[in-house]
Amino acid sequence: MTIPTPLAEPAAPNEIAVWDLLVRLAHWSVVIAFAIAYLSEDDALTLHTVAGYAIALIVSLRVIWGFIGSPHARFSDFVKRPAEVIAYLRSVPSGTGKRFIGHNPAGGAMAVALLLGLAATTLSGMATLAEQKHQGPLAPFYSVSAPATAGVSIIAPARADDDGDARRGGEHRKKSAAKEVHEFFANAMLVLIALHLTGVVLSSRGHHENLIRAMITGRKRP
Repeated sequence: MTIPTPLAEPAAPNEIAVWDLLVRLAHWSVVIAFAIAYLSEDDALTLHTVAGYAIALIVSLRVIWGFIGSPHARFSDFVKRPAEVIAYLRSVPSGTGKRFIGHNPAGGAMAVALLLGLAATTLSGMATLAEQKHQGPLAPFYSVSAPATAGVSIIAPARADDDGDARRGGEHRKKSAAKEVHEFFANAMLVLIALHLTGVVLSSRGHHENLIRAMITGRKRP
């Protein structure tokens, strides 16, 4: 039995409601938050962190809504078996792909991949923050590094500045495992986004409908 949702909006003439308000807000909010997080990584840690937490919250809400939301927002509507996804992809070049009101099988697989990628990116970001700054929800799982004991090493005065600069440069270049994982997933997200946009363009052309507009208005033709 389908649970009525107040987030579903009445359809315009000759169109039906497909994407409810929460789905659309989550979609465009995560686009903005990811752009802010990616562009602010090296220059504004506070902004980067806030954007990352926003992404984590949006993804969490979207996953919950994938089980209790409106019909086309649910995972049961668009998560298909790998064989169905492959069969759909094979039909795209010939233009014989079946049209779906909600996500097509490939679009559904991409939606899941994006959610998983965003989750991995935010979790590795939290691990990096905990490891380097001892902040955030994962901080209790990371021990605070003990400060170096003064006077352990003696540096010759003539080379002190040069050696210090080299050492600081080496420390700057050295990255933690969490940081490397975080950057890997952040860059992998760019690949997924590019594939997602390609799929949106191909599907829009193949079925003669504007899927970007549909994600804004929430409505599509029957």
